Amino acid sequence: MMNKEESLIRIDNLSKEFDVGKGFLSKGKKLKAVDQVSLEIRKGETLGLVGESGCGKSTLGRCILRLIEPTGGQVFYKGQNLLELDRESMRKMRRSLQMIFQDPYASLNPRMTVMEIIKAPLDVFHIGSPQERVQKVMEIAQVVGIREEYMLRYPHEFSGGQRQRIVIARALVLDPEFIVCDEPVSALDVSIRSQVLNLIRDIQKTYNLSYLFISHDLSVVKHISDRVAVMYLGSIVEMADKAELFSNPVHPYTQALMSAIPVPDVDVVKNEIYLEGDVPSPVDPPEGCRFHTRCPYAAEACRQTRPQLKDMGNGHYTACLRQEELAGKL
Repeated sequence: MMNKEESLIRIDNLSKEFDVGKGFLSKGKKLKAVDQVSLEIRKGETLGLVGESGCGKSTLGRCILRLIEPTGGQVFYKGQNLLELDRESMRKMRRSLQMIFQDPYASLNPRMTVMEIIKAPLDVFHIGSPQERVQKVMEIAQVVGIREEYMLRYPHEFSGGQRQRIVIARALVLDPEFIVCDEPVSALDVSIRSQVLNLIRDIQKTYNLSYLFISHDLSVVKHISDRVAVMYLGSIVEMADKAELFSNPVHPYTQALMSAIPVPDVDVVKNEIYLEGDVPSPVDPPEGCRFHTRCPYAAEACRQTRPQLKDMGNGHYTACLRQEELAGKL
């Protein structure tokens, strides 16, 4: 894909399997949440990760940060394999690797004030004196738009958008380089989503942050991302620069997602693609291409051979055996 020295985060063949149970019918079976995913994220860029609910997006984000231990593969941060680090070394590394969670209420301790929540990472890592920690919290609070008079209040006293600002401040207070944004606006009212998105984008420019931005909303991803990766049933099926992907989707799954984007113009006639059938179970995924059971263009080879990501030029990668035939179909 890109040169190793250009990437801040590099993931090679990352996989995560879960045991599905110990019953007679499920004994020995594994749920393949993430299946041999490889991707790279440059310094200062936002890689959007999209796909249907349950495709493994959030699990991938947590595996990168080792909030969930991967089953296989490698995760490199500045050339250092995070999966080789012991517990204490990984704990120190978390100063540079943070996460913004989807639910801003569930991710906040209801017994702690705003000041205590944002200051907690500084306390854990013993950064600065008590006075310096308070000063740092106040600086970050001002950046994300939290008023000084709110610092002694508790999470239940705030709206969803204000809570998410607290979560963002907590992620920023350690001066990280990389943040996983796991559906950071999906739990918010539509009226305040754009405010939080613009805040996330503004602090990226200010602090030169790199994001993995996870979302199922293509319009949000288009607004904030530099490059976009499309995930289906635990695997990346297409990846390209934002403009390239939205103007020239090649994989049939990506084409179906793009065709479902609402267009606020009654005079525009859309060629919407309807996928038949349900997403296969990740416990027993189909052989060959994972998408062939729902793909209108599937051939016999698609049922037997699993396609790998192939470079189509201009940094556009797709995992489809019929990619040349389907280019420009939408």
